Amino acid sequence: MCGDKTRCPPVKVLSSQLREGNECQASNGKPEYVIKRLGSNNANLLRLSVVWMQGTVVELQCDLSTVLMLDETGNFLVTGVNNVPKGKPCLSPGKYVMIMGVIQSHSPEPVLRAVKMADLSDNATIHRKNWMYEVEDLQQTLP
Repeated sequence: MCGDKTRCPPVKVLSSQLREGNECQASNGKPEYVIKRLGSNNANLLRLSVVWMQGTVVELQCDLSTVLMLDETGNFLVTGVNNVPKGKPCLSPGKYVMIMGVIQSHSPEPVLRAVKMADLSDNATIHRKNWMYEVEDLQQTLP
């Protein structure tokens, strides 16, 4: 989808899409993941390696630099959270957080290496309500 020397922008996804997806090799030899797009009108597959996910912090393991998150479709694990500038303050159980990261694994549970995090808790009700629509809209729009 993107050239060998550029990194694709993050694609909004749900944890269930990653769990049900498949791993493949990109032309540059790096792993990519193939998922089904959301929406009833589009059976095309989507290739990605960097994702944008949102969910609620379930458990934080500071010593391991990992956090267990929950979105509308299931759990996912985020690693490397101690390496993200200003990311740690938004990581406490119950907070609603946006994570951008590189997919490390998709099964049995998605695992991301965090690149960016932001606390969305102030408007969590709105973010939660709109998230599924945002994911579907973006995936229907991408080539």
